[in-house]
Amino acid sequence: MVSKDYPFQPIPFTNVTIQDSFWQPRLKTNHDITIPYDFRKCEETGRIDNFVKAARLMDGPHIGIQFNDSDVFKVIEGAAYDLQRHPNPELELYIDDVIDKIAAAQEPDGYLYTARTIDPAHPHEMSGTERWSQLKTSHELYNLGHMYEAAVAYYQATGKRAFLDVALKSANLINDVFRPDGLRDVPGHQEIELGLVKLYRATGDEKYLNLAKFFLDERGNAAGHSLQSAFDNPGYMQDHLPVTEQREAVGHAVRATYMYAAMVDVAALKDDEAYKTAVRALWDNVVQKKLSLTGGIGARHTGETFSEAYDLPNQAAYNETCAAIGSIYWSHRMFLLDGDPKYYDLLERTLYNGFLSGISLSGNEFFYVNPLESDNEYAFNAEHTLTRQAWFNCSCCPTNVVRLLPSLPGYIYATRDDHLYVNLYTGSSMVVSIANQDVRLIQTTTYPWDGTIQLAIDSSEPAHFTLSLRVPGWVNGQPVPTSDLYRYVNDQPGRIALTVNSVSQPVHQEGGYIHLERTWQAGDVVELVLPMPIRRVVAHANIADTRGKVALERGPLVYAAEGIDNGGNALSIFLDDSTHLSAEHHPVFLGGITMITGEGITAIPYYAWGHRGNTTMAVWYKRTRTTST
Repeated sequence: MVSKDYPFQPIPFTNVTIQDSFWQPRLKTNHDITIPYDFRKCEETGRIDNFVKAARLMDGPHIGIQFNDSDVFKVIEGAAYDLQRHPNPELELYIDDVIDKIAAAQEPDGYLYTARTIDPAHPHEMSGTERWSQLKTSHELYNLGHMYEAAVAYYQATGKRAFLDVALKSANLINDVFRPDGLRDVPGHQEIELGLVKLYRATGDEKYLNLAKFFLDERGNAAGHSLQSAFDNPGYMQDHLPVTEQREAVGHAVRATYMYAAMVDVAALKDDEAYKTAVRALWDNVVQKKLSLTGGIGARHTGETFSEAYDLPNQAAYNETCAAIGSIYWSHRMFLLDGDPKYYDLLERTLYNGFLSGISLSGNEFFYVNPLESDNEYAFNAEHTLTRQAWFNCSCCPTNVVRLLPSLPGYIYATRDDHLYVNLYTGSSMVVSIANQDVRLIQTTTYPWDGTIQLAIDSSEPAHFTLSLRVPGWVNGQPVPTSDLYRYVNDQPGRIALTVNSVSQPVHQEGGYIHLERTWQAGDVVELVLPMPIRRVVAHANIADTRGKVALERGPLVYAAEGIDNGGNALSIFLDDSTHLSAEHHPVFLGGITMITGEGITAIPYYAWGHRGNTTMAVWYKRTRTTST
């Protein structure tokens, strides 16, 4: 149904089963705790009831809850992904009831935005009641993008069309209104573009893809609309230049990454070279100038925005969880476009650090903001707190987490022609058709704690294909690809070991992969051993907050020290270059972690901080040198 597509294709998450000790418990917690918890909070806070009020008062004014339709849609999307792996008739019936409420709130011509019509007695709720009159400040189109994504996911999970029909009716209205000879304004918060691409994939109707491109092409076009800005920042909504001319990541980080991800979709599906050039340059700009060590982006609290080059604070870092999720979406698409594993270097760093810190081990508490330092006084979180919170007034992060986790299996593997790419290392099994054969691959590993990975092949007939194993940048002594933003004090590549059926193999890397081409037989086993030394990291001299400091990594994980383990104050740690550091695994503590210890320091994985009450925390430590390094 899709004429053009990405050159590299992901193995669908429905074909992959995660079965390891790291990610599988988190997916189970998302299934058992986070999905029902988020639905319950949507009920308690009136988000679902808002559709009921809108339907009841369709012909008259009502008070809506501005912006929050999207939260319900995102939880439905996450639940739909989960249903594809774990059928649950009771949950399905519950979602059907919610969808009935959503459908009842849709106006006859397809319009749906419950916050639009406001009681004149409460004009403070929102200025202006006309459709499309507040696109800059409202989430009128943003919400619809999340609805489209949720509707497609639920249709794929259940085969039921009710929600998809609501989405298509809405999208058809948008297509009639927004066009070159009609309204040419753009949404203040990007997202509808991603949803429209999902509708295109689901239906094969190219008008939805063309509409996504229309919204992107209109950005920065002053002839079509008044350019949007906020916080005295012309680029806040990425409406300062045409998207094909943008080369620097600016403005609200979530808006930006959603837009960049949609641009990659258009670049691939339209084979548009100008779009390809722009997204490559934007991605390079982020990894070279605007990336926290944890993969966090959007450093500035004011407006939740990207800051200037090298303005990457520790305590004052914003690094919204949603921005990390948007970055993952963007980097994954970049890989599918170009096939370069550098995109997975950033995706992996963000996934294990900047994203995972945003949700508690219990699955029902969240960070909106993810700093790299806490003095236990500066209240950094969205609700001005020091700890993960059960919910937020703006609850985009809890509802975004719930849709990324169940789709995670779809990020592990990809194919192109007769190449099977292993891009993430996590215990899993999957089935793929390659070289005209159905092949099952079983991956066994305790990654990220250990770098030993076994890949077992099962095929009813011999199959000739190339198994391509990604070598993470941290193995080769480079923390961030194509960038000098961070470097290891000892940047020597680690020594990789490789065997096939217990026979040692030479290790030849090509473009960040080890390619093994052979005729594979059932029972063949590949073992890859990636060394995981403790690495000291230093940052570019232009980053003020990290001058004279050092951080610690092991494998894909960034480490943090908490005051509770370090004499009450993690900010007073001095880490000498000569200090011997050791790694020890603790299978129960904090859900099972490998801890780094040395004289004067105890560090845990960054994602695990904040689970033991208020305490100081630091990722960067004062460095004392006893060498000339």
